[in-house]
Amino acid sequence: MTKTPQSYQLFIQIKENIALQIGKLGYFEFPAGDYVYTGSARRNIEARIRRHLSKNKKLHWHIDYLLQHPAVKILSTQTSELAECVLNKQIEGSIVVEGFGASDCRQWCGSHLKKLKQA
Repeated sequence: MTKTPQSYQLFIQIKENIALQIGKLGYFEFPAGDYVYTGSARRNIEARIRRHLSKNKKLHWHIDYLLQHPAVKILSTQTSELAECVLNKQIEGSIVVEGFGASDCRQWCGSHLKKLKQA
């Protein structure tokens, strides 16, 4: 029996340096580059990913604010059976915005958005 995916990752490209308000979290600068956002959904993970891919949505999560910017593009997505924080900790990258996507994090991840090192 296969397990149901419980977390997902969005592989994101920010084409140019941008600065924007991320809900109540604050105003931040995001350097151009490749990022990975790790999230979870208790059920219907495919619907959550489709929502992220949609441009017409109410801004609710931190990632919604970032994805609305025209210089930001989702390159690919993947799902995982691993818990959100376990999956997030496997990604080597730098934290640009402390607390991004991690309001309910209990594993001290720092952020669920990481900027990948450029090759």
